[in-house]
Amino acid sequence: MVDTHHPRRGSMGYSPRKRAPSMTPKIRSWPETDGTTKVQGFPGYKAGMTHAFVVDYRPTSTTSGQEVRVPVTVIEVPPITVCGLRFYEETHEGLKTMGEVWAKKVDKSLKKKLPIPNSYDTEKMWEKIDEANVDEVRIIAHTHPEKVSGLPKKKPEIMELRIGGGTIQERIDIGREKLGKDIEFSEFGSAGDMVDVTAVTKGKGFQGHVKRWGVKLLSHKNSKSKRNIGTTGVFIPGYIRPTVPQAGQMGYHQRTELNKRVLKMGEDGSEITPSGGFLKYGEVKNSYVLLHGTVPGPAKRLVMMRDQVRKTGVEVKEPNLTYISTESKQGV
Repeated sequence: MVDTHHPRRGSMGYSPRKRAPSMTPKIRSWPETDGTTKVQGFPGYKAGMTHAFVVDYRPTSTTSGQEVRVPVTVIEVPPITVCGLRFYEETHEGLKTMGEVWAKKVDKSLKKKLPIPNSYDTEKMWEKIDEANVDEVRIIAHTHPEKVSGLPKKKPEIMELRIGGGTIQERIDIGREKLGKDIEFSEFGSAGDMVDVTAVTKGKGFQGHVKRWGVKLLSHKNSKSKRNIGTTGVFIPGYIRPTVPQAGQMGYHQRTELNKRVLKMGEDGSEITPSGGFLKYGEVKNSYVLLHGTVPGPAKRLVMMRDQVRKTGVEVKEPNLTYISTESKQGV
């Protein structure tokens, strides 16, 4: 008899597979932390990939304690500027915005993104904030793409990052202290930490049924096409269900990958820039971060790093890197 077992092709977990509304990733959930009061996220620009040799830090690995070759992703992390603070109050409908406080002086590049008032009274806005009812504090920060030689754009990206740890009053004090100032990656994380990475994946345009969902090719006896779906479903109901694999947009979706180890961080990008620069990116001239493994998106794509949501049993300590490849990637 014919085997009726037929697992579906393609996950419905991310349906509908539409294009991301923005190239700047938006973090929808933040983990609670009992550590020091700090910003829980940081953006960077994906430069490319290389490989390194590291002493395997995974305790249950068959090569634990041995030197292994691993793929690493290089992310350039120039400092970001805190241009504002946003306060939230917890209600029965979720978080509700209480108000905002913006810095007295903001970067001129923000005029490319939103209208900037000529005069703004920061102290007056602080008086309107009822600090006793604040339940969540987040910073409004913007990037400096003009500092990155591999990017063709000058318009900054604006994002909202949560301040976590400590009491609410300590978070407000940290926000007041950082308002109008720059934040480095070292204030977010350090070598050995585990982070979650969110970015918009590489876009592949309009693709057909087979490539988009992985369905089988039709028989050679089919008279019209081999790369179509065999059926669009039952007659009743009289419409095509969303579970039917069809052609459409593939790629350019926001995705989050969990638990990426920060292998190394540094200030001099020439330490890890390969000969001739990274393919389709160029040289790294600002601070950088090396992450174990891959991250979503092509080169030049903005990626967002966040404190890990799902804790692992791996000890947090700086990995022992013995070699980082700086060979040319132009022939790859």
